[in-house]
Amino acid sequence: MISVMAGVHRSNAARCAALALLAACSGGGGGSSSSPQPSRAPTPAPTVSTAPTWEPGTYPASSTLANRCERPRTGVDLEGNPFPDRAGSLAYEKFWLRSWTHETYLWANEVPDRNPANYASPVAYFDTLKTTATTPSGTPKDDFHFSQPTEDYLRDRNSAPAASYGARLAVIDPYPPREVRVVYTDPGTPAAPVLARGDRILSVDGEDLVYGGETEAALDTINDGLFPRAAGETHVFEVQDTEGRKRSVTITSANLSEAPVNTVRVLDRDGGKVGYLLLNTFSPYATEAALADAVQTLADEAVSDLVLDLRYNGGGLLAIASQLSHMIAGPAYTRGQTFEQLRFNTGVGGTNPITGGHNDPVPFFAEGLGFSYDDGAVLPVLNLRRVYILTTEATCSASEAVINGLRGVDFEVELIGSTTCGKPYGFYPEDNCGQTYYTIQFQGVNDKGFGDYADGFAPTESFDGFAVSVPGCSVADDYTYPLGDPRERMLAAALQRRETGACPGLTMAKAAAPAWTRGAVQSGPPLIPRRAPLADERDMRLPGGRL
Repeated sequence: MISVMAGVHRSNAARCAALALLAACSGGGGGSSSSPQPSRAPTPAPTVSTAPTWEPGTYPASSTLANRCERPRTGVDLEGNPFPDRAGSLAYEKFWLRSWTHETYLWANEVPDRNPANYASPVAYFDTLKTTATTPSGTPKDDFHFSQPTEDYLRDRNSAPAASYGARLAVIDPYPPREVRVVYTDPGTPAAPVLARGDRILSVDGEDLVYGGETEAALDTINDGLFPRAAGETHVFEVQDTEGRKRSVTITSANLSEAPVNTVRVLDRDGGKVGYLLLNTFSPYATEAALADAVQTLADEAVSDLVLDLRYNGGGLLAIASQLSHMIAGPAYTRGQTFEQLRFNTGVGGTNPITGGHNDPVPFFAEGLGFSYDDGAVLPVLNLRRVYILTTEATCSASEAVINGLRGVDFEVELIGSTTCGKPYGFYPEDNCGQTYYTIQFQGVNDKGFGDYADGFAPTESFDGFAVSVPGCSVADDYTYPLGDPRERMLAAALQRRETGACPGLTMAKAAAPAWTRGAVQSGPPLIPRRAPLADERDMRLPGGRL
């Protein structure tokens, strides 16, 4: 099963290509964020007098090739920053990618030097500028290489509203007989009163989603309903709940922003209060204030334990992951310690090749950074001694950095769920001529120097022989109860583990694998999302474009 949310969540490009995933439009009110202060316009690079030509093994400085665009932009971006573009060509754009990759890509020595002239577009060329090596399990080492229009990137990180319903779907099987279920809805959105976790979508505007879609027109009808182009569109869905009851629901799209913090609850249990926090992304700037508010709520209730639900969290801003880790553990564990040290390619020494400065470690940030919480304001803390983290294969990147960072300072972490995605890597998103590129530039290691989890973290009960084993329980996700309900399988397992030290009898071994992993014959067309999902993130940017 892969869970996705169109327009706001990201899954890596390889999975998109292999599974042709269907994504659910989503969003939801999740606290407002102040706009970051515009950064100063960058100093233009020196003008190159002649068009670049390919000389194998010779790489001009990327700064001499940057922002030389076939179609230069004018004016300012949505954050108020002047566009740095100058007149250039596609050749300049491709040669910039070549030099930039050579300078900053983590595995630059594993990238063949290919002639940019052989590729029709910068994006097509960029897609080849990565390693083809694999991890011990056979997974591509770089499964996270992608790009997107810069306008989309800026909208995402600033939580710009987009047309959606406010529901997230799990694509259990994209091929007939398709199975698509509701994972959750965001509070206060059009989907919230009419859809529930576990609902299976059977049809869209009269077209059979399970077996239909045999013609392009039928697929268009389904996709037009699932992915509204604008606010105010009304569509009809036939759904079936977890008890087999069918019903028809009508939903009208609205301009929504994703709610990073979906649910905060305090559960009264034997031995004290347990906090539950469902965090679905670290990406938008609004996450900083939303997390601080959520932790303050839990601190006011004096919770003695925390269940942190990251099962659908693909990552985002590393600085906010650091802040959350500090808020959980408190200064007794985090003061003066390293949350994550970045390791760049072998050619840069002790320098950060992106900023040009010294490669200083990322600390456990104890104060606001100005994303959406006041810069310098002290963050609330829980001062706990352990955390239970709910995980699945969608738990990725910055979410895994929370696990690794806390373990690096000997803070007790227990995993409940299944193996995480395995991305100890990250990047500084880089705009050039209207396209933002994400190339792996560093590996993150914790205070103990550990960061080798390219095949993920897994609970000790897991049968995954390649992942890094972490104490906890192997439990399959289910859709029977709402997230945050103590009866929901993964949360129930965490509570049982806390209260008895034991795991429940139902483990991952007893849960059926999704159809696409069982060698099923893939007949009929898969459903294709209109919007490409965004990729899993470990983003090093700070407010206002600071590095």
